[in-house]
Amino acid sequence: MTSIGRTRARAVETLSLDATGTRNALSAALVGELAAALTECGEDPGVRAVVLTHTGSTFCAGADLRDPPAPDALVALLRQIVELPRPVVARVTGHVRAGGLGLLAACDITAAAGTATFAFTEVRIGVAPAVISLPVVPRADPRALARYYLTGERFGPAEAVRLGLLTATADDVDEALAPVLDGLRRSDPQALAETKRLLTARVLETFDRDAADLTALSARLFSSGQAREGMTAFLERREAAWVV
Repeated sequence: MTSIGRTRARAVETLSLDATGTRNALSAALVGELAAALTECGEDPGVRAVVLTHTGSTFCAGADLRDPPAPDALVALLRQIVELPRPVVARVTGHVRAGGLGLLAACDITAAAGTATFAFTEVRIGVAPAVISLPVVPRADPRALARYYLTGERFGPAEAVRLGLLTATADDVDEALAPVLDGLRRSDPQALAETKRLLTARVLETFDRDAADLTALSARLFSSGQAREGMTAFLERREAAWVV
């Protein structure tokens, strides 16, 4: 059963995370299917831009704790979005947690409905937002990011815009994205690809410099005793042992 829905309208390919049973969590399977779909989009001259969206009330709940992707596979997916020679536009109408914010930060343009919520919840299960920092840190306000990285607090779309994680928020996200998609359809494909290369250069420098260290950190933390306790507590819907 596929976890990625696909439609196309006027050269814009829409990829929908469609694993509502796990709140579109990043499982090994979902990561692999999304990577394959993005590869096809990048190679198809009929695709001018990609919209990344979701079914259900959650855009992405973060890593699937029962079937997590390998850290290097998640790194590769995030880099693929950043490097794709097509603009990638995130359309969010639900909740975004942990690794889902990595997907959001990797996209070029991001818009969310007013009902969306966001949180870097890694510290609450005994790990750190390691791999997703590759696209998040170069694009987010460092002082505000420190608060939400360290506390795991929820925040809304207006705050996500202030942080630099969202381009825009609106009650009607499709209405907000209509002029964006119209602009992309009116733009030369080669010019779009080269302009995207200019905009993502600093993000890719972070991947080149830090990917190996952050992948190792992620693997080490996820295999720790603290992570086992944190993930067990989350799955059992109880407080972790360290909560005071």
